[in-house]
Amino acid sequence: QVQVAESGGDLVQAGGSLRISCKASENIRFLNSMGWYRQAPGKQREKVAFVTSDGTSLYEDSVKGRFTISRDNFQNTVSLQMNSLKPEDTAVYYCNSDPPFKIPTGISYYEYWGQGTQVTVSS
Repeated sequence: QVQVAESGGDLVQAGGSLRISCKASENIRFLNSMGWYRQAPGKQREKVAFVTSDGTSLYEDSVKGRFTISRDNFQNTVSLQMNSLKPEDTAVYYCNSDPPFKIPTGISYYEYWGQGTQVTVSS
């Protein structure tokens, strides 16, 4: 079953930049959409940025113009370059497909999520 390992999270000041990455344990070449979600304390997980297999990028409105997503189908990696960071970008960032990977459990399934990587932006 697929696993992802996110890395690169850190504490940065507002206005700073950070690059986070994830590496999947399986080939992502044929997955239509891979990208990033984030979950801030007390809030629901939300979509941030995704890139399709043909290279089309999609961004949540609040990060447009500041974040850039990239995908390497040979290395099975997805990266997110985050510039002009704001305190409201503080969250745990998770890498996953859209929709999220599903792990079958007999007659049902559950969504797979990695450990995530913590991004903290100080004001």
